Amino acid sequence: MSTLRLNSIRLGDYLKPALIGGSIGLAVIVWFLSQTHGGKPEFGPYWMLRPLIIVPVATAMGGAAFQFIRNLVQKPVGAKVMLTIFGLLVFVVSLWLGSVLGLAGTYWH
Repeated sequence: MSTLRLNSIRLGDYLKPALIGGSIGLAVIVWFLSQTHGGKPEFGPYWMLRPLIIVPVATAMGGAAFQFIRNLVQKPVGAKVMLTIFGLLVFVVSLWLGSVLGLAGTYWH
């Protein structure tokens, strides 16, 4: 008896978690950038655009990945809890990687 579910993937199932993940990423990067006291002149006048685009996109993908991981198992509660924790870890890693990719070369050298 297999506990994995292999149904077709519908866009609507992953759109809401992706939007929530992107919103969380946008809020985090806006808060982080608002704590800075302006960029260095060598970064250029639009240096904030890169992190404001990359971080929400990365966390939107992390939110969709979180939902995909949660949908793998439906019945056993222990497996569902473990996959939810793993999905949260994947989301946090996507936030971290998005922040590194977005801020490297603009805010950080």
